[in-house]
Amino acid sequence: MQPIKIQREHKLQITSSIQDYFDTELSSEIGQLASENLLDFMLKELTPYIYNQALADARKVIEQKMNSVEEELYALEQPLTTGRR
Repeated sequence: MQPIKIQREHKLQITSSIQDYFDTELSSEIGQLASENLLDFMLKELTPYIYNQALADARKVIEQKMNSVEEELYALEQPLTTGRR
């Protein structure tokens, strides 16, 4: 599986956030290249988990929609006569 591709502009925003995080939370500095490498590593590691969760979420939505359609179809059924009057 290929890691998630991020547009360059967004990647720069994220790496800037990573640098801010390191500075604020870890009292450490991380350069632009190191933050890009960290982001690439995290994307590579997290992509399968994110993808699988997205599939599970999609399955759940589709299942809910199918249940709704099934209920609507049952509501459309006409009563059957038994032939007696």
